[in-house]
Amino acid sequence: MLNPPTSTDLTPTRLHPTKERPCNGYIEYCNRRFSNVSMVVAHNSPFVVPGNIASNQKLHVLTQLADGIRGLQFQTHMPNGTLRLCHTSCDLLDAGTLESYLQAVSSWLATHPYEVIAIMMGNDDRVSPKSYIQPFERAEMLPYLYVPGNSTLTLDQWPTLSEMIIQNKRVVVMLDYLANQTEVPWLLNEFSYQWQTPFSPTNPTFPCIQQRPPNEAEEVSRNKMFMLNHNLNVEFSLNGLTGPILIPVYTELTRVNAISGNSSLGLNVQDCTKIWGRPPNWLLVDYYNFGNFNGSVFQVAATANNVSYGKSSCCGMEVVSAAKALKPTSTERLFVTAISILLCLM
Repeated sequence: MLNPPTSTDLTPTRLHPTKERPCNGYIEYCNRRFSNVSMVVAHNSPFVVPGNIASNQKLHVLTQLADGIRGLQFQTHMPNGTLRLCHTSCDLLDAGTLESYLQAVSSWLATHPYEVIAIMMGNDDRVSPKSYIQPFERAEMLPYLYVPGNSTLTLDQWPTLSEMIIQNKRVVVMLDYLANQTEVPWLLNEFSYQWQTPFSPTNPTFPCIQQRPPNEAEEVSRNKMFMLNHNLNVEFSLNGLTGPILIPVYTELTRVNAISGNSSLGLNVQDCTKIWGRPPNWLLVDYYNFGNFNGSVFQVAATANNVSYGKSSCCGMEVVSAAKALKPTSTERLFVTAISILLCLM
């Protein structure tokens, strides 16, 4: 079993109030509804374990937030009665406790009072929604959590970012399975408020079709937020696991996270906008700091939001070549290279 990070790994060393513009960095967003902004989401945000092929990000959550990530998505598991952040199995990748991760997020929120974020959790062990109360409470997150007036909201019923900031209810928390808003009002049933394109995609064409929740009527989907799952995966088998796992196609990140071209995030957003009449609310990506240039995923989001991406540099490190920076093992390199050749032939 891989060693999880210690609590000090999630403790910021320097915190100070932000000097950035309000409303997630864009004054233009202040009067927009939460449902009318496209935000970049870090797929499996906590899974930043060097040398582990199941990792999905390179940079720590505090760096993610500093760079402009406004959606944090991840799986939770509950071995031995404690909610932990694990990929598929805690024997494969264990990124520590949910509470430690939330403490880092809470510390950032305290020093960035004009930012609005979303946290989207996978309840992989199907535990009671009440199990999530204690980690959020101990991390001092409860005062920030948004509670909607209804068990579902249409696009025109969400508050504006400025309203959420003024009320200091700046965090929307969603759970994919077993949410009960009568028991835990701030833990939203994810698919009552949004739908998603194909989950854990392996198809490099990324079809912009509604997959989760299944069999939802189109007229219902058109009045909800939606997530674009734009993270390309391949199956990988490891000894000791009952089945294959999905890992990012490292060598394709430059193309997948690009602003244009086949399989790119930019092209996918354009296609979704044409099909659904509006851009996706959530752009879920792996290794967000890689692309055809550093910050390309944020450029895509800015374009979708009809604003200018003003940063001159991003993101946490000056590396564009994901294949070089991630340094896969020889076995991983051979495997992923073979997959990349197949993708190029498609």
